[in-house]
Amino acid sequence: MSAPINTLSKKQLLWLYSHYCKHGHRYLDHYNCYEKESPPLEKVGFLDIEASNLKANFGILLSYCIKPAGSDDILCDLITKDDLDTVLDKRIVSSCIKNMRKFDRLVGHYSTRYDIPFLRTRAADHRLNFPTYGEIKHSDTYYMAKSKLCLSSNRQDVIAEILQHKNIKSRIDPNHWIKALRGDEDALAYILDHNKRDVVQLEKNYNRLIPYVKNIGKSI
Repeated sequence: MSAPINTLSKKQLLWLYSHYCKHGHRYLDHYNCYEKESPPLEKVGFLDIEASNLKANFGILLSYCIKPAGSDDILCDLITKDDLDTVLDKRIVSSCIKNMRKFDRLVGHYSTRYDIPFLRTRAADHRLNFPTYGEIKHSDTYYMAKSKLCLSSNRQDVIAEILQHKNIKSRIDPNHWIKALRGDEDALAYILDHNKRDVVQLEKNYNRLIPYVKNIGKSI
């Protein structure tokens, strides 16, 4: 049975293309299996963080963004001067965890080695309840690109230039990250804008890469 392509949204089509029935076929090709098995469509979010250091025992979370798939909205939060003077990043880490739990799958770029471990470490430091194994699925465009493309670098901007012929990421200026630790509002606004651009580009890269991979149920 063919999938009713004309009645499905882009998000539904991508999901059917990237998920497999019990026979090992894409649901888009075996739509009758999809109807029989009736798996729920995943709520996918694109996650990126900005922090003051690459190591979570020496740095703190400055901002995070989670973009729901197919939506123009972005769930985000930004550290404040009051936070820096009192609880550091406890409030914003708690906010991030709350929004993470709104999704069945989170997608990041090099998030297997950075974003997720950083958040987990900051949560542990603040005695916050971070999602446990199996609670949220996870995909990483860094490893998707590394296994399916042949690039000089697997940075997100390099992937975008090949797959989209466009890079919307803003330049990283270390001075903004340094000033942000003093609560400088302009620096913090720059970081949040940089963060938002990252998740917008992340979703575009993911949508271009997903036809080449099997979207497995790896946990964060």
